[in-house]
Amino acid sequence: MSETKGGFTLPGESGYEKLTLQLAEKWGADVIRDSDGTVLSDEIVHAGYGIYSTICIIRDHNEWAKKNMDKLQQTFLCTPAAVAEEKELTVSLMESFFAEQFTVNDTEAALKYWEVYDRTVNKKVDREKWSYNKETGTVIIKGITPFHKYTVSFLAYRIWEEISMYNHTTNNWDKEHLMQIDPRYPETQEYMLGWMKNWCETHPDTTVVRFTSMFYNFVWIWGSSERNRQLFSDWGSYDYTVSALALDEFEKKYGYAMEAEDFINKGRLHVTHMPGTKRKADWMEFINDFVISFGKQLIDMVHEYGKKAYVFYDDSWVGVEPYNGRFHEFGFDGLIKCVFSGYEARLCAGVDVPTHELRLHPYLFPVGLGGLPTFAEGGDPTLDAKKYWNSVRRALLRAKIDRIGLGGYLHLVENYPDFCDYIEKVSDEFRLIRSFHDAGKPYTVKTKVAVLHSWGALRSWTLSGHFHETYMHDLIHVNEALSGLPVDVKFISFEDLRRSACAGQETAESGNGAGGQKGAKCGKNAGGFGILDDVDVVINAGYEGSAWSGGENWKDDAVVTLLTEWVHQGGTFLGVNEPSAVEGYDNYFRMAHVLGVDKDTGARVCHGKWSFEARDREEILPSGATVASKEQLYLTDGKAEVLMADGDKPLVTINSFGKGRGIYLASFQVNLENTRMLYQLIRYAGGEGCSGLYMTDNLYTECAYYPDSRKLVVINNSDCEQTTSIPTEAGVQTVTLAPYDTIFVEL
Repeated sequence: MSETKGGFTLPGESGYEKLTLQLAEKWGADVIRDSDGTVLSDEIVHAGYGIYSTICIIRDHNEWAKKNMDKLQQTFLCTPAAVAEEKELTVSLMESFFAEQFTVNDTEAALKYWEVYDRTVNKKVDREKWSYNKETGTVIIKGITPFHKYTVSFLAYRIWEEISMYNHTTNNWDKEHLMQIDPRYPETQEYMLGWMKNWCETHPDTTVVRFTSMFYNFVWIWGSSERNRQLFSDWGSYDYTVSALALDEFEKKYGYAMEAEDFINKGRLHVTHMPGTKRKADWMEFINDFVISFGKQLIDMVHEYGKKAYVFYDDSWVGVEPYNGRFHEFGFDGLIKCVFSGYEARLCAGVDVPTHELRLHPYLFPVGLGGLPTFAEGGDPTLDAKKYWNSVRRALLRAKIDRIGLGGYLHLVENYPDFCDYIEKVSDEFRLIRSFHDAGKPYTVKTKVAVLHSWGALRSWTLSGHFHETYMHDLIHVNEALSGLPVDVKFISFEDLRRSACAGQETAESGNGAGGQKGAKCGKNAGGFGILDDVDVVINAGYEGSAWSGGENWKDDAVVTLLTEWVHQGGTFLGVNEPSAVEGYDNYFRMAHVLGVDKDTGARVCHGKWSFEARDREEILPSGATVASKEQLYLTDGKAEVLMADGDKPLVTINSFGKGRGIYLASFQVNLENTRMLYQLIRYAGGEGCSGLYMTDNLYTECAYYPDSRKLVVINNSDCEQTTSIPTEAGVQTVTLAPYDTIFVEL
């Protein structure tokens, strides 16, 4: 199978022209890019490659920003709760926050949105009871109740852009802090359009403008103490989109006013891991409208100058929303995603855009995100690259990606020839895999899977950030396992189920929105199961109250009824951790009658428990599969088959229900054994058996078959040599693979 060139973006660097052009040839690059903090020399630009130029349209404008400090981006901050010892309390606004990141916005327009809350009774304090002292940066609250807790929510300007902040601390930059300007203001828009026009005219050799990303960064609040520097971070948050002007414009458009508390949410903020509300949904829609409308003006200008426009699906991506059905309105030519894991590759691949590109890890930085050395003493970038590619590669077997590349400082690889050789191998592997996708789709099993959570398709293949930021959630582990399995997967919401349950009938709605609950009064749908018609397995995973388990969405009887009937007619409901959990009913898990398992929250402490004997069924649960123990689990009627247990606690169960079944896992953590366990459970649920064609007999390996090109790709996911056999329509294929290796077989 011959090697090809292209589909690779290399980070060039002025001053290292020879290295840049040598590695461009070695890695088969067709594009050279700049990175944050680097430039490309004329020798590189005119070497015959496509040129990506990185711009962050809201930063690198400090000269203008300093003259327009009131046009900086903002956020609501909330002071920690302070206990009043008397009827008067003084609260310092910035004491807990990083002074290099924030400064108080105490303009008249902003002050009207400040709020003081009595958190003991959760009520807003009357405006007449508090005042602001500008000189001391404090709020004085009078006439209050001693020994109640109080907070102050206030608007603050962000005076150091967070990605710049990260780069300074990661790469030891010693230069001016960059600020971020807010395009919400007409004056900012005028400036940015002029800047974009001038930029296009002064970069005639650029073929692709890489927007990083659009206007609003994911929230990243730093604290004043080094003991707790990162107070809050959420990749899907909209907290950094707020300003007094935006709040005013929102009220004019939607007919009601957003308040500080809508964002602060008792100090919790509206983390993506919690179900949303109608007010949050309206704000997200409001921001998305603006980001599209102004963003399209910039993209159209890029196109007018004969250049393509790609967007980086990280950093200031908030408001872009590639999965809300409107992304095509931007007119982007491509999307680039920074990836650590397989599910992030699937996140990129599923977006409706002509070109999909991955930015691989490790970045060419001295240290990685966790602060450990990479291209520095004590680092092993080649091993890092193998492990990252190992996670991403299995997802690339399932979904087509058009391009890959690296970012950072190319000169760092000079002393790592083994890394350069390995990236050459990776780029060649990638191009071969891409060519198989070009010929046709890979083989998948017949069983179809839907992942059910509050956000549905809007948060396909993600929770809120990279794996290392969301590792504590079962669903991210499920997503990572699914990302490389030969299974068709879609993401559905409770609203999708409500629409299916109420097809052709009137719906009484209460509490609409992004993950918000709607109380549908209708029952069985008219003619089929709607969104579930092509689904064999529904997965619901997460802890009670989370967006992933569903929270109060499970109080909707129509949802429970629809799923119950769907399982009874042959479907499988696969629950992980606290699926369908909500208080107020006869069972904690509302789907307990299907699962055959429930959790005792304390109400059943005096009730008896069914005894059982766990059956060792290795054809379903492979050797080495593990499930973390959970307390208070019990069988509801003793009929569920227990496949794994911890004493009297059932951890993996299968329960027959009508023509279908419920499957329960007390937890799920991705590893090679558990990934095979999930795959075998899915196959079992779909009636396909736990083994079959194009399935390796060694769980430390996986494969993908491309019928149109008759190519079989076998991968070793372990750090040890592995031998594996694969039944195919052309007979059994047996191969031996080196650690982390890939083998291509022509059938």
